[in-house]
Amino acid sequence: MTTLPSPTRARTASRRRRWLAEVGWKYPVALVVVFYAAFPLVYALSAALDERGSLSGSEVLFRTVSLNNFSALGDTLFWTWVGNTLLVGGAAALGAVLMGAAAAYAFSRFRFRGRRASLTTLLIVQMFPQTVAFVAVFLLLITLGEAVPLLGINSKLALICVYLGGALGANTFLMYGFFNTIPIEIDEAARIDGASHAQIYWRLVMPLVVPILAVVGLLAFIAAFGDFILAKIVLTGQSNWTLAVGMYQWVSNQLTSNWGLFAAGAMIASLPVLALFLSLQRYIVGGLASGSVKG
Repeated sequence: MTTLPSPTRARTASRRRRWLAEVGWKYPVALVVVFYAAFPLVYALSAALDERGSLSGSEVLFRTVSLNNFSALGDTLFWTWVGNTLLVGGAAALGAVLMGAAAAYAFSRFRFRGRRASLTTLLIVQMFPQTVAFVAVFLLLITLGEAVPLLGINSKLALICVYLGGALGANTFLMYGFFNTIPIEIDEAARIDGASHAQIYWRLVMPLVVPILAVVGLLAFIAAFGDFILAKIVLTGQSNWTLAVGMYQWVSNQLTSNWGLFAAGAMIASLPVLALFLSLQRYIVGGLASGSVKG
């Protein structure tokens, strides 16, 4: 058996140490991160496939595999809640994008008194979550419902309006930074050609800011999709519930909780968010990075 000369062994050992110091340590860290992130998903999938519908004794994953929990969803209002959630989340996301883009364009392109103070105010107000004002929201919707029932308690439209009330703020500030990356010379050249502000906004600027529109829409959709407190306060009828409110009722009582049904519903409920994220993935990194630039 041949042995490497001492200088060669030293260089090999040096390269190995350098590889471990620069790259090698990342692999075990990545394995720990992947396990930490994937284990809850695997555990939930195991509970969804457990025909007993319980988490007790589930230290052995996939002890039983059955689709009974998924088929049992058809006997509930689950699919009605899915439709309600997609409607509320989609409308809230669309409204957040339209309102935030209009406000960001005005702050970016126009110069008016109180412009910077208004931006700062929007950012400060956004630091307070909407849940802080849920008592005021509840009383306001009761009063509005007496005059306009569509804007009262147990109305999906009222819930959408509540979400849109918090659509400005950080979203506008994020979009404002992205709008500032669009050269203003484009606007000036279009105005010389006779284009109006509406034409510049819709035909020139909006196609250029699609990445930040995708980011804001995704964040708004996820926020509305997973919200529980405001949806629980506003929506009182079972047929109007969203997924977060409806599925909570399955596990809110310890004596009658059905974690298998809950896990099965959670697996299906994650698919719309996952599909939306994957479809907008190419915009997310660029939109967040460019939107963080202040102008």
